[in-house]
Formats: sequence, structure tokens, C-alpha cells
Amino acid sequence: MDPCLRYGAVTLGIELEVWRDGEPDPLDEGLVQLDGYLAGLGLDAGWLVIFDRRTGQPPSRERTACAERPSPE
Repeated sequence: MDPCLRYGAVTLGIELEVWRDGEPDPLDEGLVQLDGYLAGLGLDAGWLVIFDRRTGQPPSRERTACAERPSPE
């Protein structure tokens, strides 16, 4: 896991991935990694953030989204 933020009683696990040219979409692998980290922290939810660094993509404001996904396991 990249950052684990703690503020009082709140703990937030965050996995960061970078999608580069020639590499597969990191979504599935990132969700599996995040799921493992969250299990170790005893958390039911966290954040997977994917930075899309592939060339030829529209501006980030046009392709930024937030979606809930179930655990892959």
C-alpha cells in the first residue's frame, strides 16, 4: 500500500498505481493489492488511485472518475 492515512479513529488505506504506455490496465491487480492491505488493517473499504500516464490521452479533467468496486476476492 502506498499511503495509509490515520486521523483520530479514522484509517484510510490507499493504493496508487500508474498506467504507462505498453502496460495492461492496472485496475484488477490494484484491487487485489488493495484488498490484501485492507484485510491486514481490518478495513472494509479503501481507495485505489490510478494515474494514467499513457500518451495521447485527453486532459485529466475529461477522464477523471470515481466509482465503487466490490472486492475481487
